[in-house]
Amino acid sequence: MMLTMSMAARVASRGLFLRPLLGAILMAVASSAGAALAAPTVPDTVSWEEGIEYSTSEGESLKLNLARPKSGEGPFPAVICIHGGGFRAGTRDGYDQLCVRLAERGYVAATISYRLAPKHRFPAAVHDTKAAVRWLRAHAADYSVDPERIGVTGGSAGGHLAQFLGVTAHVPRFEGEGGNPGQSSAVACVVNVYGPSDFTKSYGKSVDAHEVLPLWFGGNLDTHRDLHIQGSPLAWVTPDAAPTLCIHGTDDAYVAHEQAEWLIDKLKGATVEAELLTLEGAGHGFKGADAEKADAALFEFFDRRLKP
Repeated sequence: MMLTMSMAARVASRGLFLRPLLGAILMAVASSAGAALAAPTVPDTVSWEEGIEYSTSEGESLKLNLARPKSGEGPFPAVICIHGGGFRAGTRDGYDQLCVRLAERGYVAATISYRLAPKHRFPAAVHDTKAAVRWLRAHAADYSVDPERIGVTGGSAGGHLAQFLGVTAHVPRFEGEGGNPGQSSAVACVVNVYGPSDFTKSYGKSVDAHEVLPLWFGGNLDTHRDLHIQGSPLAWVTPDAAPTLCIHGTDDAYVAHEQAEWLIDKLKGATVEAELLTLEGAGHGFKGADAEKADAALFEFFDRRLKP
């Protein structure tokens, strides 16, 4: 449990901590809060913009942060990054540094916010991600983006939303009313990092599916099976799906590795180019060498699929 500054002060006042220890805790809390708000490290070669509104839905302003090369011949390929958080938490800032790294490699990269559960249920987040793709296409000339070369990535819930973009480009019910209706929400490729593919098989295989999914769908598998099926990327795979790279660890307690195997198999069965990078022993949230392997695979895949 995270100890806030006020909590630490109350505990110390009861004599449970010595004053020096309280000081250390307060310094750690302040440092942590500052780190959470810290801006990304942006080199001179990259242009960085924060808080750009891409859509408004139900009175909420949906924004993105965007990185792009300062020099070079455009238009550039683009990548949209979608944060995780069980459809109920997380912020776009978590992908700020990845966007900067992509811009250093010659991409325009954006990390987006979207509406969260339980206030906003499925398919609100889907509508928002599609609105972000349409917005980027509508503003392609403003940011020197090639509208035919837009990829997408995300982790966990963000991986699911990225994959959903890749398999539902021609499904009108998921477009929503987030703006720029004349633009396509199709993406050229997907890098899905441990995102679920079949929610009907998540219960009992995930440590938090029984908490997360009823919030997003408005009920569990017994009461809302139809929505669990509709929300599963596996149910929408066709030969028109976008080429996909799945990256998944074998020891993932939140999204079972088999979820990636099912998706890759079905994509291949539909004659869609699909790859699976399995990280042995890795859990949910890569660290160290696993994170390096995942990043290298992501960059290589996007370079191969989006660069001429």
